[in-house]
This record gives sequence, C-alpha cells and structure tokens, in this order.
Amino acid sequence: MRKGWLVALGVVMGLAMAQGKLTVWTHYGGPELEWLKKTAAAFEKGSGTKVEVVEVPFGDIQNKFILGAPQGQAADLIVSIPHDWVGAMAAAGVLEPMGKYTTASYVQGLNDVAVDALTYRNQLFALPMFAESVALIYNKKYVKTPPRTWDEFLKIAQENTKGNTFGFLYNIGDPYFNYGFFTAFGGSVFARSGGSLNAADLRLGGEAGQKAIGFIKDLRYKYKLVPEGVDYGVADGAFKDGSLAMIINGPWAIGDYKKAKIDFGVASFPAPPGGSAWKPFVGVQGVAMNAYSRNKTAAANFAKLLITENSQIAFNQAGGRIPVSKAAVAKLKNDPVVAGFSPVIASGSPMPNIPEMGKVWGPWGNAISQAIQKPDTNVNKIVEDMVAEIRKGIGSR
Repeated sequence: MRKGWLVALGVVMGLAMAQGKLTVWTHYGGPELEWLKKTAAAFEKGSGTKVEVVEVPFGDIQNKFILGAPQGQAADLIVSIPHDWVGAMAAAGVLEPMGKYTTASYVQGLNDVAVDALTYRNQLFALPMFAESVALIYNKKYVKTPPRTWDEFLKIAQENTKGNTFGFLYNIGDPYFNYGFFTAFGGSVFARSGGSLNAADLRLGGEAGQKAIGFIKDLRYKYKLVPEGVDYGVADGAFKDGSLAMIINGPWAIGDYKKAKIDFGVASFPAPPGGSAWKPFVGVQGVAMNAYSRNKTAAANFAKLLITENSQIAFNQAGGRIPVSKAAVAKLKNDPVVAGFSPVIASGSPMPNIPEMGKVWGPWGNAISQAIQKPDTNVNKIVEDMVAEIRKGIGSR
C-alpha cells in the first residue's frame, strides 16, 4: 500500500514539474539562437517557469512533432514553423489554435498577410514572427532610382546587358520566383471559398496562366534578358560579383550581398506589360503550440512575448528577419532592407498552406521549364497539360 502511494506521489510530482517547465524546439542557430535563449531566460526570471530551448534540425521538426506530440514526446512550442506546414500539422491534430490566446487589437497590430498565412480553416494556428518574399534587388552602381514602370525597367535592363555585365537575371525556372507574374495577369494557385482555399478550384491555367508563362518566355527570347543556363546560383553569383544590375531575390540573400560590399536597394517589381500589380508569394514563420501541452497558459505567454514589438526588433537585429509587427516595421523605417521588403510583403499573397499544394510544384515547374526551352514552344498547350496534371494529382476535375 505504502509503495503504491509513493508511486502515485511520484507521478503527481512529475506532472507538477512538467507543468512548471516549457520545452521549446527551434531550428535557429547563431545570433538568432542566442536571442531566443536570452528571451527565454528573461521569461523564466519573470514568470518562474523554466524554459528549455532544444535545437532540432529544420528538416526533422515537422515529422518528429506530428509523431511525438500525441505520445507526450514533443515540445510545448516550436519556434518557428513555416506557414505551409500549418495545414498538414493542423489536420494531424497536433497544433493548438492560437486565436483563443490573443485579442482582436493584438491581431490588428500584425501584418494582415502574415495572419492570413498562419490561418487554416478559419483558425489561427501560429503567432506570426517574421515574413519573407522576393523583391527586385538592384545594384546602385547601375540603377540610381528603382524602375516604377515596365518601360523604365526594360530600358535599364537592356542598357546594362552588354560586355561582362547583365541587366536582369533571376531563377527563371522556379515557380516560387515567378508567382508575381501570375498574379499580375489575374491568376492565383487556388480560389477562396468561405474564407478557405478551395483546392478543387485551380487558378493557374486559362488566360492568366498563358499570359504569365508567355511573359516569362518573353524575358528570354523577346527581351533577351535571361539566357539559357541561368538558375538561382548563376543569378545570385552574378549579383555578388557586381556584374548584375537587377535580380529577383529574397532577404535570405542580403547577408551575402552585404559581405560582397554591394551597394543595393530593394523595391517591388513593376507591373509587366498588359498586367497589373506584381504580387509575389509571401512566406511566414510563426510560433506554434503543441495541442497536447500540459502548460498551455505559460506556453501562450512565452509565445506572445516572442512576437511583441520590442522582441521583433531585437530578432531583426540578431538575424535580419523582416518583422510582421506593424509597430516594429515603423520603428525600423530607416533600415533599407525592412523598408524595401515590408511593402512588398504587405501586398503579396501567402503560399497556400493546404496539403494539396504539394501536388502543384512539380507540374508547375515543369511547365515553365518546357515553355522557355525554345522560342517556338506552344505555351497554351503546355498550360493545359500542366492544369490537367495538377488536377489529376489533387484528385479533382
């Protein structure tokens, strides 16, 4: 009897200890990891709740969390997850809806696109920390003022395509870098229905898709700007070498451009000929909570601390991430990287966070690659085949 009582007491004490401690998984490294540990130490001191920060490789986090959470073998929080994981993780039942821990005024203080990105089936499943998108990055040696119109862009690009320099290069075969051209011609990946994405309603085809892929093809053959063989590495290398005037790239490249001592600026790509505003994909990362956590209140409080205005400013200074707090962006208005990317992010579109998106990337990329292989490719047929393949993969008609 006494032995059983001791066992029960041990279980109760173990639960109490578990409730007084938070475990955080993170894929951060370097200064960003140090920022997180410092913030955890401050929270621990103020709340009395111990926070253990555990480094987990980015590629392992999602599966490890999905499998481990129901077994009590996953962290209370992940700092942070990309928004395109949200659909699969929420469908697996391992993410705690975060809307219940926030107020309307708090959400209104965040970038709308970031909130939308981390919302799945009308529920907010992670608190936004930072966002990224591609934009037009230009070398001020060649471009004094960023082009605001297509005609201005084309003039600058063609004038600088000579000798050992290039006017404009980018990762032309990658759908992610090209999405802004699809939106400019009225396209999207999926339509929305009742506030949610409808995977059965694909919007990459038709006239919008034909115009977008036709324009991408024109960048190579009509305007003679992006020659065969150019991929991310070639374009990025040319910009770092100082032989490229303009590139479409994201904030992840900025550190290398600074090391290369390139005097650069960041702006939106102008609307292509016959199109409207260029709106690229936006990627967002947020703090996610374990639906099986035993200490949800403390976990929510720590999560909210991580994304306050001051925390986002400190996080930006640690690693250069673009904050999604409107107040933080305002405070960083003199930072040319934040000031350049923030309006592009605010006008962009979140990458779809539903699982069906996994069936889109392959056919989409293949279609672009086929279209730019030679001058006489049949763009309309390529787009039709792309749509058919995506629909077959998703299981819709």
